[in-house]
Amino acid sequence: MWAHRLIAPYRFEQIEVPEPTEDRLTAGQVLLRFAAAGVCGSDMPAFRGAQGRLPGDDGAGAAEKAGFPIHEIVGEVTASRHPQHRPGDRVVGWASGFDGLMEQVVSDGDGLAGYDPALTPAQAVGLQPLACVLYAVEQLPDLAGRHVAVIGQGSIGLLFSAVAKAAGARRVTGVDPVDRAGVAASFGVDTAVRSTSDRWLRHLDTDDRPEIVIEAVGHQVATLSHAIEAVAPGGTVFYFGVPDDDSYPISMRTMLRNNLTLISGVTQDRRRMLTAADRFAAQHPDLLGHYVTHVFGHHQAQDAFELAARPEPGRVKIAMVA
Repeated sequence: MWAHRLIAPYRFEQIEVPEPTEDRLTAGQVLLRFAAAGVCGSDMPAFRGAQGRLPGDDGAGAAEKAGFPIHEIVGEVTASRHPQHRPGDRVVGWASGFDGLMEQVVSDGDGLAGYDPALTPAQAVGLQPLACVLYAVEQLPDLAGRHVAVIGQGSIGLLFSAVAKAAGARRVTGVDPVDRAGVAASFGVDTAVRSTSDRWLRHLDTDDRPEIVIEAVGHQVATLSHAIEAVAPGGTVFYFGVPDDDSYPISMRTMLRNNLTLISGVTQDRRRMLTAADRFAAQHPDLLGHYVTHVFGHHQAQDAFELAARPEPGRVKIAMVA
């Protein structure tokens, strides 16, 4: 069967690998036939050749692991040892081994759920990141009537903007150095700020500070500090962006004096949240159409990742399909 692997920084190759068999499955696992996958910002360090901490990411020049680093997956169940999944089911969710870029994928069934069959596989890709955003918003105070700022208006940040607006946010401010004016309104952004987070912070009106700030960038230290400095006294910061470093220096004096709350964490209750994402998408039928902006064939993985690594104003979510 086909699979892709990273063999050097910024370089995929397509290879043939043995097909997994049903007897390989352990309790709770399913075997999926690839239908579609999404490129996530958290995949970019691996694409650049950075050494990760996931099992199997041990190549000399890059990960060299078949299917790596894709985790956003849509597929058809071909075999199952999970009580909620049957052969023939179309599911979306997590490729638990971060090896979803191959023809057949073994994954944990607790990270998968069915989806509305009216969605194309490419559209269904958006349900996995949407599930993550919905779970994060569950951890926040009620957003109704509040000013919410989202630092980073890529594929995750725009979903946060849309969900915040749907939750009744009085105002949503989106901050990104890439010009998102052409897509901002489709995701509920009231004020699209084309700026880096440090410049936005320096020009922020002290009487107009957001009560909630979501850091949706990751992979750097500074943006979390900017979020903490920007939020209003008594406010909440959610750090969603994936950290590349173990330790992040922040101003505890600011946290203390301003009575701030800092929240972070990974998505739990994955099947429940995928179902919630499917329901949210049904209630907002235009969302996924605006969200998935570029679709490639799986054999174009190199092109898909190259586009993902290059900021483009009109590019939101990239999907790859069988």
